[in-house]
Amino acid sequence: MTQPTTQPTPSASMVDYDEAVRRYDPVLGIEVHVELGTASKMFDGAPQTFGNEPNSAVTPVSLGLPGALPVVNGTAVEYAIRIGLALNCEIAETCRFARKNYFYPDVPKNFQTSQYDEPIAFEGHLDVELDDGEVFRVEIERAHMEEDAGKNTHVGASGRIHGAEYSLVDYNRAGIPLVEIVTKPIVGAGERAPEVARAYVSALRDIFRALGVSEARMERGNVRADVNVSLRPDPSSPLGTRSETKNVNSFRSIDRAVRHEISRQAGVLDAGGAVVQETRHWHEDTGVTSPGRVKSDAEDYRYFPEPDLVPLAPPREWVEQIRAALPEMPALRRRRLQGEWGFSDPEMRDLVNAGAADLIEATVAAGAAPAAARKWWMGELSRTAKTDGVTLEDLAVTPLQIAQLQRLIDDGRLNDKLARQALGGVLAGEGSPEEVVAARGLEVVSDDGALEAAVDEALAANPDVVAKIRGGKVQAAGAIVGAVMKATRGQADAGRVREIIMSRVEG
Repeated sequence: MTQPTTQPTPSASMVDYDEAVRRYDPVLGIEVHVELGTASKMFDGAPQTFGNEPNSAVTPVSLGLPGALPVVNGTAVEYAIRIGLALNCEIAETCRFARKNYFYPDVPKNFQTSQYDEPIAFEGHLDVELDDGEVFRVEIERAHMEEDAGKNTHVGASGRIHGAEYSLVDYNRAGIPLVEIVTKPIVGAGERAPEVARAYVSALRDIFRALGVSEARMERGNVRADVNVSLRPDPSSPLGTRSETKNVNSFRSIDRAVRHEISRQAGVLDAGGAVVQETRHWHEDTGVTSPGRVKSDAEDYRYFPEPDLVPLAPPREWVEQIRAALPEMPALRRRRLQGEWGFSDPEMRDLVNAGAADLIEATVAAGAAPAAARKWWMGELSRTAKTDGVTLEDLAVTPLQIAQLQRLIDDGRLNDKLARQALGGVLAGEGSPEEVVAARGLEVVSDDGALEAAVDEALAANPDVVAKIRGGKVQAAGAIVGAVMKATRGQADAGRVREIIMSRVEG
């Protein structure tokens, strides 16, 4: 490939982010790759796998062996059309695949089968909601189908190719179907550019899940974002030279990577240098990017039509059937649910950002009140997930079990403290809430005889408190309630205990 000639860049220091966006206009471009959740790969019958033994899910096609011919995965085409329609794209009447030529050890054919000048979907847009409720429109240039590469593992202290003792290649991922979604230049975001980038990728992730085309788990690489950033003096100036930060795989990192690149590029320009058009690597631990390779332009890849695959011509009737079957889009669904649940805008944004919307909806469907469902998922369970370093979805509890737990509270069989203990048992794999309560003996003591005996004992042991209550300091009854709760290991009905206390004292 040809490499552009660049002038040496003077030593530059980072510019404070607020100062950088005050003096420069940032422009974004985002390329999002989503792995499609088909049973087999894009062009062969090898199964999709995650975590299997290396090179155990391959065929001659995914290994690029001579004479092995590809066949297009029909489900992948349908999924690509679903994505295009959900992003308000035009669906091509005809499209074709092309060979993108480059050599990497994880691309055994020495070319990637992709789409170039004839993508399956084009000219779309997505309206994304920012943290304060403002809606920002992102224009989409194209969404095209392609195949994934394999995975390189560099063995050595750093885990990177530089300084590695040797490298291993796993071709299980080679050939997995992808859709790549490419935006037009995103202008007008100003100081909110990091937020726009994060909200856009988050909205895409939600759409992929709603469409059922991918698990869309960023931590597994199902969704990967390449973030392009450039600066120009003002919105009327030509676009600046862009950098492309590769494979950023969390929403927080997308925000941080954009901020870092804006500050870095402002420093380069302030020092009289020129931004190099290059790929850059994101370092999660340090929050910085580092140079990768000089970025190639399209002509450097020597695209040409794939001779082993015929053009695709999705019938219009099929496209309209897919359109009619699309589910409710996440943004519309969130607004509907917010109205049904009566949550405030901040409450709704918090639970969406926490990935709790689907879980709360399922918990409500299982019988819990919306406020109670929100309390569990955004309270105790969020704290547990954070402590364990997992997502809410990864916790060993289901929405049905949370609804069952809340029903025990509603029926007066558990108080909040006992319910948290029962939840701990469920998370530990001890069974359903009912089973945990029975096994641990957690149910609230509501028998008046047992409660009266405990109250009488506490009153006898605290005559000074009794005197205060009789003297009009009703709040002093809390000390007796506390003593009874301690004696019953927290299993007494606190409300009923207070009633018994007052009847005994006043009587």
